Amino acid sequence: MKVAIGSDHAGYEVKEAVKALLDEMGLEYEDWGTHSSESVDYPDFASRVAEAVSRGRADRGLLICGSGIGMSIVANKFPGVRAAVCHNAETARLSREHNDANVLAIGARTTPMQTIREIVRTFFRTPFAGGRHARRVEKINRLDDVWSDRRMTSEKIQ
Repeated sequence: MKVAIGSDHAGYEVKEAVKALLDEMGLEYEDWGTHSSESVDYPDFASRVAEAVSRGRADRGLLICGSGIGMSIVANKFPGVRAAVCHNAETARLSREHNDANVLAIGARTTPMQTIREIVRTFFRTPFAGGRHARRVEKINRLDDVWSDRRMTSEKIQ
């Protein structure tokens, strides 16, 4: 599994710590920045990671900003990306099992480092459950098709 990872200035130090955890887990990753704690705009880095996932250059993504919210909003603009802000291991597990989330967003300012480690381990080790959840994820994928084509017809959504 290849992971695209990125952060803004608020998440930079946590991102560096998480990279060590990804190494421990044996996961390959590519760091899309930022590469310092100097103030930057989170959409620039969230879009790099989301594009890598959307285009298949990475299997999963990991985004870290102050709250995780801004980066998740940006990531979810990209076709095929299902970004989830996770606050604990349980939300990470459910995001993978039920939603087949492929991008994890974490808040560096809102989540203790030990909890972040638990979230990351859980997110990258939990498989998608499939079953009834596959039908629901397929409906999300159809919405991607509709909106990315800029055709907003109700018959395509149903």
